[in-house]
Amino acid sequence: MQQRDKIKPILFSIIKHSTSEELRRQLPKDIVAGIVVAIVALPLSIALGIASGVTPEQGLYTAIIAGFLIAFLGGSRVQISGPTAAFATIVAGIVATDGMEGLVAATIIAGILLMLMGFLKLGAIVRFVPYTITTGFTAGIAVTLTIGQMKDFLGLTYPEGTATVETVEKVGALAHNIATVNAQACIVGVVCLAVLFLWARVPRAGERIPSSLVTLLVGIALVSGLGLDVRTIGDLYAIDGSLPAFHLPQLDFALFRDQLANGATIAILAAIESLLSCVVADSMISAHHRANTELVAQGVGNIASVLFGGIPATGAIARTAANVKAGGRTPVAGMVHALVLVAVLAFLMPYAALIPMPTIAAILFYVAYNMSGWRNFVHLCKTASRPAVGILVLTFGLTIVFDLVVAIGVGMTISVVLFLKDMSNETEVRGWRYYCDENSEVTHLRELPKSVRVYEINGPMFFGMTERIADISVKEFTKYLIIRMRGVPSLDATGMNALENLHAYCSAHDVGLIFSHVNEQPMRTMRHAGFVELVGEENFCGHIDEAIAHARELLEGEPGNVAG
Repeated sequence: MQQRDKIKPILFSIIKHSTSEELRRQLPKDIVAGIVVAIVALPLSIALGIASGVTPEQGLYTAIIAGFLIAFLGGSRVQISGPTAAFATIVAGIVATDGMEGLVAATIIAGILLMLMGFLKLGAIVRFVPYTITTGFTAGIAVTLTIGQMKDFLGLTYPEGTATVETVEKVGALAHNIATVNAQACIVGVVCLAVLFLWARVPRAGERIPSSLVTLLVGIALVSGLGLDVRTIGDLYAIDGSLPAFHLPQLDFALFRDQLANGATIAILAAIESLLSCVVADSMISAHHRANTELVAQGVGNIASVLFGGIPATGAIARTAANVKAGGRTPVAGMVHALVLVAVLAFLMPYAALIPMPTIAAILFYVAYNMSGWRNFVHLCKTASRPAVGILVLTFGLTIVFDLVVAIGVGMTISVVLFLKDMSNETEVRGWRYYCDENSEVTHLRELPKSVRVYEINGPMFFGMTERIADISVKEFTKYLIIRMRGVPSLDATGMNALENLHAYCSAHDVGLIFSHVNEQPMRTMRHAGFVELVGEENFCGHIDEAIAHARELLEGEPGNVAG
């Protein structure tokens, strides 16, 4: 088994295979990187906690608990995990309809599924999700996140009881209450958004100090310094700086049953996001992650996160990139980042009450912009085939109008159907043409007895093309039928059934069946099904010339027959 397929935390392997001198040199770099990542994660965790419909400190609980455990147990050297924008709308919907108990149940289900995926070695699952689908639902999530933050960005006021769970409901609430816009809140939001986009262009400082942290300070200075009438986190939430504590809410079988679909959604999204983040991280440091180990760690981290008051977590590409740029090369950086956030939570959390809500909205707009991948979206629309573009746009639209479950389900279903159609078009069954004219210009012809027919199959034999086997026919004078299968790489159960039906057809017409050049996988399937024994081992030949010679011998052996 390859090293990257082992279910073993990569931290343990690094310690085992590194010298004490290498570890001593890398440790200070990882500590510095962990501090830098914590600075990046602080405003994002608070903002994403609010966007997820929970309290600001619950976003930090997630970064602390899940961030530490996933780094410690994970399969990536540099991955940083925590709350992400991909989960914000999903979590907010669950919390709004089923409360924290529903979220805990859904996340526990997701954690168990993630662990099972890892133990069952399904780490390569990300390869089976088409790029059009991941691009479509990622862009869709970015749009839903943006719509969800428009209320705070514009400083709108909604009547009590206004439904804002679904994206369509949020758009309707925005339209009906647009007259309540707060100009001062808009000014703070626009200024903060400008800082986010412009700060990165500031020489040196833009690289060393996260733009989100600078934006928080600017927002606080505007509202507190100028006395603006803008809602802050403290106006909406009672800030609690206590450390995360274990809590198991009342859970029952009915609740777990109801949350099964949400749990599966969280698990699928966590697996895709985390493994994609690992792939990006690998390209940055020229390393290889252990996908199955990472899935198990994500499962453990998510379960622990909600049991300690947090929300679902996954690998965060932006924080992972910050870790790499800061010099982090081992999971120690991710663990340090979590410990630094513990100190921030304990000593600085009360100051979070001063953060304006338009500032939080601006940070989430920036996150949505970066995650949207709009350039890739536009590029696919210009260059991909029409069916691919259709899947892209459909997944994007369904994510916004409905939810991720519907979007991925419909997108994958259509993708599979189109793939099977394309594959079936690649498979052909054709009979050899017979030339009786000695002056034919066709060269390299093989001499065949008149009573022998040859059909050649090219392409995989699976359930999408088996009806083509029914096109094979024999003449009244046909005694032997040769099936040439050198171009068949694979054979499934439905294809096997089609060959069994062909054998029955040949038997009914008193025609012998001979196979030429059956590849390894189809041969294994035939043996397992007892088909080789049914046809006869001697009727399987390694080459078409051997098959023709075998048919000729059988003809010559028949009483009253002369091959010719």
